[in-house]
Amino acid sequence: MSGFESITISEVESSDLETFYVHQLDPEAIRMAAFVGKDPQGQVAFDAHWNKILNSSQNVTRTIVAEGQVAGHISCYPQGENMEVTYWLGREFWGKGLATEALTRLLQLVVERPILARVATDNIGSIRVLQKCGFKIIGKNKDFANGRGEDTEEYILRLDLNQADTH
Repeated sequence: MSGFESITISEVESSDLETFYVHQLDPEAIRMAAFVGKDPQGQVAFDAHWNKILNSSQNVTRTIVAEGQVAGHISCYPQGENMEVTYWLGREFWGKGLATEALTRLLQLVVERPILARVATDNIGSIRVLQKCGFKIIGKNKDFANGRGEDTEEYILRLDLNQADTH
């Protein structure tokens, strides 16, 4: 359970993008996410990225709203043969159960399985969120992480049928 009385995941409004942009400028969040775009601070790259996301009928993307405030976003999108989940919260919303609640709600919308997730091995909070929602670590990878400027290990997690909502 989160520390918020009111949490929703709603269709992304164009006005939400400004908050998403500010969130992704946070150096600590960039480091924690690790695997970000080559120019996480560039407005042009940001706009192009979100234009692509919002214009794909294969993506399920939502704004995370807590107590009426845009707290972040969550998305499930095709990656190779599987769907993959990603999310980003403003740092002021970290550690309050919001990501777990948002992911639980997204997993009710996206019924296709398996769903994969990738997370830097030292991002304990995000690993915990995924595990609370039934994701299991199935492998490890090491690749260059733009958010850290170095090779970084990541876990690959998978949610299969009958694993959701185990928290």
